Amino acid sequence: MRVLATAIPDVLIIEPRVFGDARGFFFESWNQKAFREAGIVAEFVQDNHSRSRQWTLRGLHYQVRHPQGKLVRVLAGAVFDVAVDIRRGSPTFGRSVATELSGDNHRMMWVPPGFAHGFVVLSEEADFAYKTTDYWQPELERAISWRDPELAIKWPLAPGISPLLSERDASAGAFGDSECYA
Repeated sequence: MRVLATAIPDVLIIEPRVFGDARGFFFESWNQKAFREAGIVAEFVQDNHSRSRQWTLRGLHYQVRHPQGKLVRVLAGAVFDVAVDIRRGSPTFGRSVATELSGDNHRMMWVPPGFAHGFVVLSEEADFAYKTTDYWQPELERAISWRDPELAIKWPLAPGISPLLSERDASAGAFGDSECYA
């Protein structure tokens, strides 16, 4: 696998080695030894899978205590995936990294604990899967507005399109008012 650095050193893009032929393809989506050698030391406790239709935007989500590291990927379709550093004192606090993940490019993104995470679906539908380093605890989950002007994320929405949002995401607060990590 190839590990690509991003503008935020703790967030990594992983390009697995894909073996394909007339039957289809095969790749390792998780190999603890290989990921550890690449600097990703994580013990995963939960796997999640969501299916969303085009222009669904999920995020920006995080847990204030028991932060979750996430290894995210798309099984089918395509998304624009975003990680935002919300660790106060970090040299990249408030900055984001984004990439396209798809069932065709097989890329994964490592989003370490201390980051808010979100994505928007670019294809007609997308199956999004991710491993987490801590359990989901709804009472600890928080959300930051996807369109916060301070974060200035350039979401690739088609002209005239408003994303499909959950009620919670539609009412998410500003980054400046968010509970962040110390």
